[in-house]
Amino acid sequence: MTFPDDLLYHAEHLWVRRLDDAEVTVGISDFAQDQLGKVVYVDLPEEDDELEAGSEMGAIESAKSVSDLIAPVSGLVLEANAALDDDPSALNNDPYGAGWLARIKLDDPAQLDSLMDAAAYKAAIG
Repeated sequence: MTFPDDLLYHAEHLWVRRLDDAEVTVGISDFAQDQLGKVVYVDLPEEDDELEAGSEMGAIESAKSVSDLIAPVSGLVLEANAALDDDPSALNNDPYGAGWLARIKLDDPAQLDSLMDAAAYKAAIG
């Protein structure tokens, strides 16, 4: 499993990539996709949805289970990855690239300070 050092990680197994001071992209970690198994469907937030960190922002369905996607940050959804509607396999094949979930405008950039770096995330999942 890989955990890129340039990303931040949330305890609910989502990653956050800072695009600039106000925008981020979020997705599921390699660990999450491995635990889920083959992803068959993803329910993403809609553009212009307001997300609250720690609240449900969607769901992901795999051959094994259905899991809630918990927002790692609060903010406005600028874009959801519509390509996943037709082909959710990118979540398994490229979780840090083509498998991104949403682009979000942060309510407060300081909230990123509460997320884990790659080393802390690796330690948390053991």
